[in-house]
Amino acid sequence: MTGHHHVVLIDDLRSFVDGREADVARTSTAGVALLHRYRDRRIDELWLDHDLGGDDTIWPVVELLERAAFEETPFDIGIIHVHSANPAGAATMVQALLRWGYHVRVATGSSAVAYLDT
Repeated sequence: MTGHHHVVLIDDLRSFVDGREADVARTSTAGVALLHRYRDRRIDELWLDHDLGGDDTIWPVVELLERAAFEETPFDIGIIHVHSANPAGAATMVQALLRWGYHVRVATGSSAVAYLDT
């Protein structure tokens, strides 16, 4: 089976520890723009953080995913990993995304993502 494994990470600070290839967005605005680029493509793994620095949160991204599902054209996503260290925020995200039929996994504390010195 050939084809590229598409990984998207929306997080203000963390990166993948193993250096895997991923499209990374550091703000909700950049995240929304990035998802628009994937509108007609498959995302195998979408990694989402809740708090994106300052007053910025993941909600504009979650709302985009919700709206797409509401309009019966959900994004083609294999699995959404919620790796936020904010338990309340993570729980609300998971609930919202599951409600719209996305496959979600709580990955809080996942060793796959970490604050790397760049």
